Amino acid sequence: MIKERLSDYILNTIKENWDINALADYGTDNILKYSDVAKNILKIHTAFKKLDIHKGEKIALCGANSVNWALTYISIVSYGAVVVPILVDFSKEDIASIVKDSGSKFLFADKRIIEAIDSNTLSLLNNAFYLENFDTFVQKKENEDTKNNKKENIFNDIEINDLSKDTFNLTIFENDTLATIIYTSGTTGFSKGVMLNHNSLAANIRFAIANMPVKANDHILSFLPLAHVFGCLFDFLFPFSKGACIYMLNAIPSPNILLKAFSEVRPNLILMVPLIIEKIYLKKILPTIEKPLISKLLKLPIVSSLLKSKIRNNLTEAFGGNFYELIIGGSALNADVEKFLMDIGFKFTVGYGMTECGPLISYGPWNKHVARSCGCIIDTLEVKIDAEKEGEVGEIMVRGENVMQGYYKNYKATADVLSKDGWLRTGDLGVLGENNRIFIRGRSKNMLLGASGQNIYPEEIESKLNTMPYIAESLVVQRDNKLHALIYLDNERVKAESLSSEDINNLIEKNRIEVNKMLPEFGRISGFTIQEEEFIKNPTKKIKRFLYK
Repeated sequence: MIKERLSDYILNTIKENWDINALADYGTDNILKYSDVAKNILKIHTAFKKLDIHKGEKIALCGANSVNWALTYISIVSYGAVVVPILVDFSKEDIASIVKDSGSKFLFADKRIIEAIDSNTLSLLNNAFYLENFDTFVQKKENEDTKNNKKENIFNDIEINDLSKDTFNLTIFENDTLATIIYTSGTTGFSKGVMLNHNSLAANIRFAIANMPVKANDHILSFLPLAHVFGCLFDFLFPFSKGACIYMLNAIPSPNILLKAFSEVRPNLILMVPLIIEKIYLKKILPTIEKPLISKLLKLPIVSSLLKSKIRNNLTEAFGGNFYELIIGGSALNADVEKFLMDIGFKFTVGYGMTECGPLISYGPWNKHVARSCGCIIDTLEVKIDAEKEGEVGEIMVRGENVMQGYYKNYKATADVLSKDGWLRTGDLGVLGENNRIFIRGRSKNMLLGASGQNIYPEEIESKLNTMPYIAESLVVQRDNKLHALIYLDNERVKAESLSSEDINNLIEKNRIEVNKMLPEFGRISGFTIQEEEFIKNPTKKIKRFLYK
């Protein structure tokens, strides 16, 4: 266990930043200072006592990013209870399954979510509360008129008087206290509950404080889902611990919505999944640099330097123009996009993590980023590669302070990935470079075998396909011992150019031939199928591959 405690991080930042802004709902006038957060935590703790909630009690939390979501989360963990965050885009069946599996007796959720849950699931709960206003949910009985039903608010009759930064206090829990159970999948029957204690969250915060330049009064735009550990730690808990003001974006983070929010919030640190910046590159940058004149000018050294500087400045300004760096994580960044961003000197870096590590495994600052790597192992973990020979591709294994306690009530799944001496099998394949720099090749369960036993990493082929015209996304699968590509089209471009089905097939076939020229014979694509619907993805925008095998 590390000496820094999660409870201390919460208590100290509130006291040290008492009079500055802490949380805001973007696009509204709802802004709370750290002193307001303190008052709300104490009110929620008092409500928990009235509800007879004890340390270790499971409390489910399901809602879009909001001030009230953040208040509820931080109140639960600082009370010693266990928060079970659930993604809002999970189906009502998935939500019900998680509530039941976790043994949650209390639920805080957005109104539309609570009212969609079946009565059998609600009957398992002692209480459910609307996140919008903390009213208690009253289940309507058959043929009952609920117009005049008064919904009790958990804050009723709770007053916090004479509160100051000198009198504010919290119970300090040791780091072996269970903090959260995070379910890794939205597919009923496949989901596993990752148990993270206070130590795991504190280790992530400690590393971020030492290595990521966020300070009091900085601005953060929280648009990654807070129910996912990546967004929760680095869009919320870490910047909160440094006294930043976190603006909660309660909207689907499309590129247009994000660019508007960036220009208004002007965040000092940006966390992002690759899909967003790849879309911006493909839609807004690539069409410009592919123009014949611009393409020629980029080959002239002096002119090229000026053009790259202008592109970098414009792209930086598009993200608000005020960030120290942009951190990309959650899945692999397209190689061509990465090369271009490095070529123009854009301040970005790529990190690597997983829910089971709460989440961080490796990171490096933007000015030390190495192409196709995802940084060096962080200081609270050690790493090794499970391969026959040094330097060969093998499964990445980690051990240390961040690693989960195990999967909730699932001893077999825990034993499959976590050894008795603490080594966690990540399921990712990679190699190590200097200073334990990690280079990921793909997921072990995604790796395909060629006809002569060659290892084929479908992610590498997909990365090339995704940069080809008319292709938005792709997925490479194996059919009859041959590689086959599932293609989801760039429908905006197809529509703009009024392309027929025959046109599209001819263009995608040309793309297939071009991509095959870049691949070894055993890794070439034999055919393709056009996907009518967008691929189903997880919260970090990785395609759920098992649905397409």
